[in-house]
Amino acid sequence: MDPMLEGASWLDEELAGSTFADARLGRRLRRLLEQLGGAMGASLPLACQDWAATKAAYRFFDNDRVSEAQILAGRFAATASRVAATEGPILILHDTTEFTYHRVRPEPVGVIGQYPCRNTSYDRRQLYTVCGLLMHSSLGVTPDGLPLGLCAIKFWTRASFKGTTELKRHINPTRVPIEDKESLRWLENMRQSSALVADPARCIHIGDRESDIYELFVTAHELGTHFLVRSCVDRRADDGTQTILAAMDQQPGQGEHPIAVRDDKGKESQAHLTIKYHRLQVLPPLAKRKRYPALALTVICADEQGTPENRQPIHWRLITDLPVTCVDEAIEKIGWYALRWKIEMV
Repeated sequence: MDPMLEGASWLDEELAGSTFADARLGRRLRRLLEQLGGAMGASLPLACQDWAATKAAYRFFDNDRVSEAQILAGRFAATASRVAATEGPILILHDTTEFTYHRVRPEPVGVIGQYPCRNTSYDRRQLYTVCGLLMHSSLGVTPDGLPLGLCAIKFWTRASFKGTTELKRHINPTRVPIEDKESLRWLENMRQSSALVADPARCIHIGDRESDIYELFVTAHELGTHFLVRSCVDRRADDGTQTILAAMDQQPGQGEHPIAVRDDKGKESQAHLTIKYHRLQVLPPLAKRKRYPALALTVICADEQGTPENRQPIHWRLITDLPVTCVDEAIEKIGWYALRWKIEMV
């Protein structure tokens, strides 16, 4: 098939679920995607090629009758169609991206944070403001790593949660309601992406250490979906007299697994991991024990033996609500988590 015709067919499928009050807006969106797809990473004026097309693009984005939901509706519908055409589990990969912009006044765009100046001519104690937006996206893939499409997305600015960081300095952060934290995005995307799939039980939501949130575990249980995240919190376990790490330290190694890795210089080598897994009763934070129940969860540990050169040794602590009954199933879950990096490369 002619590549141009193939691209046009793909666009038609992706936009079939997007509807606008004015059909001309739908045609403009299609044209914009053609232009941007032909100039990936380029600025809008460069992608549009001439001033008339550039002006039309800016007018489209500034149109009150064009919403984020309308633009994305077609993508979500196309993803749902591809998910329905597959069988077996669907891995939902979650990650947050920052869009930074150079602005004299940060208020119209929003502030991501303040960081020390890197320029040696300035006092390093001086801070500079980074302006921009944040985007939390969720990508559906098969266990073989085949991308199925975008399942959920959320944009926000730090102004939406102004005062939360200051509040955490004065009280225990676990006492701050999840509704007042940026972490709420993990729960919202879990709900949206699970609703996109006809059977939420097929979904396994995968996140890095930032997603180790007890409210996320409870939300997955309530939705009838699943999660697999890298742990960073040593939570209380069983009867509350020990923690997850203490319980796992008592477990013997249950298997070995070699994986290919690259060091800081790009040299490839093989790492030998010792695998442990154990089912535990994980308890909620003390400040929220009256609000959330204890959950039966599986902890998987993958530890590299020895000290490798030019890189840090591998020490993964994964936590999931999925059962693990043998080393092969633990290795399978480790492989699923390794696919999380796909969302950082799209």
